[in-house]
Amino acid sequence: MSIPEWGRRAAIAACGAFALVVAMAGKTALAQSGLPVRNIRVDVAPLRANAGDPTATWVAQELPRRLAQALAARLTPRGGTLTVRIDYLTLGPNTGATIHGGSSPDNISGVATLDGVPRPVRATTAYAASPIDQTMVEQSNHYRVAQLAEALAYWIARDLGS
Repeated sequence: MSIPEWGRRAAIAACGAFALVVAMAGKTALAQSGLPVRNIRVDVAPLRANAGDPTATWVAQELPRRLAQALAARLTPRGGTLTVRIDYLTLGPNTGATIHGGSSPDNISGVATLDGVPRPVRATTAYAASPIDQTMVEQSNHYRVAQLAEALAYWIARDLGS
């Protein structure tokens, strides 16, 4: 007994739709997987001692917002407090180092603690020098710190997801 062509096509379409629904549900579950977070605290006291201001102030302004964005799917009243202590932040030369293909490496490091478990965290970005940056050094450096905060937030969210 053969299945009519339209019936076979309808069955294939239904299977395809079911697979799509399962795939979308899996992506939602993956985005929400990981350790739940209730509060985010950023401690820049060690950074303030090592690098001073305005660098520590910029991190204190940028990192909590970037972490909230990166962890938005996991923010819940039943989660733990994520504390991120920033120990060091270094910006490479503003002129661009020729040994790094014309870019300067910027680094940020510290420790993220959630549920009493400390995790070392680190992020690196590459800064490509721009002629305008030489006249607007403070704005350029603030932008570079914001980029480091965004990269670090991404890695922390990724690390907490496993």
